[in-house]
Amino acid sequence: MDSNSNRYYNDYPYSGDNRQPNTYYNGYNGSQPPQPPHPESGKGGGNFLLGLVSGIALTVLVCGFAFVGYRVYEAVDSRNVAKSGSADSVVNENTQEKLEAIENVIDEYYYQDADIDVDAMTEGMYAGMVNALGDPYSVYYTEEEWKDLMQETEGIYYGIGAYLMLDPDTGFGKISGVIENTPAEEAGLRADDLIYLVDGEATLGLELSEIVARVKGEEGTTVHLTIYREGESDYLEIDVERRKIEAPTVKYEMLENDIGYIQITEFDDVTTDQFTEALAVIKGSDAKGLILDLRGNPGGSLSAVVDIARELLPKGLIVYTEDKYGERDEYNCDGKKELDIPLVVLVNGNSASASEILAGAIKDYKKGILIGTTTFGKGIVQRVLPLTDGTALKLTISAYYTPNGNNIHGVGIEPDIVCEFDGDAYYENDVDNQLERAVEELKKEVIAHE
Repeated sequence: MDSNSNRYYNDYPYSGDNRQPNTYYNGYNGSQPPQPPHPESGKGGGNFLLGLVSGIALTVLVCGFAFVGYRVYEAVDSRNVAKSGSADSVVNENTQEKLEAIENVIDEYYYQDADIDVDAMTEGMYAGMVNALGDPYSVYYTEEEWKDLMQETEGIYYGIGAYLMLDPDTGFGKISGVIENTPAEEAGLRADDLIYLVDGEATLGLELSEIVARVKGEEGTTVHLTIYREGESDYLEIDVERRKIEAPTVKYEMLENDIGYIQITEFDDVTTDQFTEALAVIKGSDAKGLILDLRGNPGGSLSAVVDIARELLPKGLIVYTEDKYGERDEYNCDGKKELDIPLVVLVNGNSASASEILAGAIKDYKKGILIGTTTFGKGIVQRVLPLTDGTALKLTISAYYTPNGNNIHGVGIEPDIVCEFDGDAYYENDVDNQLERAVEELKKEVIAHE
């Protein structure tokens, strides 16, 4: 399957998705879940407008995940972590006794012994403790989920080839981007599609990882998605085949007028080398200007985005993080590889987390012009902590700040030039109006630079 989307992480520390949800459904009351406005009702109001996360990104990958954060390789011994008996600890004599009492009641009265899965109940107990934080970016991973996550950071996924994040205003899964030449593209899925049902089951109230798990499956099988798409007269029923997805995270080409174009779809382990190669080819082609496309990028690895920023920025601070103890970590650039041609950066509401770190630094240094719409607004960092039993925790550990000291969480980054995406022109006539505007502005910058 992201990530964020983002994937589930934004950096191991992980940077994340979009802005903090104003309304985040962890569940619902009543016999029927809340529904997105029916397509016949028109545009559906502003509830479907996304303010990375994943952030998940998180930004999350429907091929795989949803977060950005740096990796933490030291393992925590799950047998010795709990401070048993401490007054403010969840794990104490009272809770242990209550758990035993609940288990005994279930054992004695639950009507079907065959339906009791002790392992699932145990994992659910661990997950429930993390969920109780009320932070959609903090997650408990089972051993299987953790293995899947590690595989996905390598750029190989088993799923449909779409990036997925949670829509903060509705709680439904939302496609933030579609990978080219994948089942998702072949089936006609689009960015901003809301996934209402997966194989007939509602996504509302599910964690991003749970939605991703439902979309993923064995290679060659099919998943049925019920999609809400703004402007359609009815829900879309779409079958998508699951396949192995090897997703390049960087694409590049030379456009007319000696303009280079690089698109980064997410920040994974492989992204730095892919970007370095792309930039070398663009420079070797005597490009007079560069367009960097971060639209739909849910985030990813903090180390990857910092390394890429060092290929573009002048000497100085790239980003810094600050935790609850006031401890500050700074990530700097020596300026030795500063880009010496005009730069335009494309962003949108699905540009989250690590994407915002890069876009924010470029804007603060006035190193390039941002064009598009306001970014997602995920300004917090998660760290993934593996436990010795093969499971792991992803926890929000700090906030991050742009070089000028701005925390964009819940706010996003405003582009220098607002340019709304024309979906009709793109899907009907293959015209990318935002890219055209970027080319137009870059031509002006190239002339001024010469």
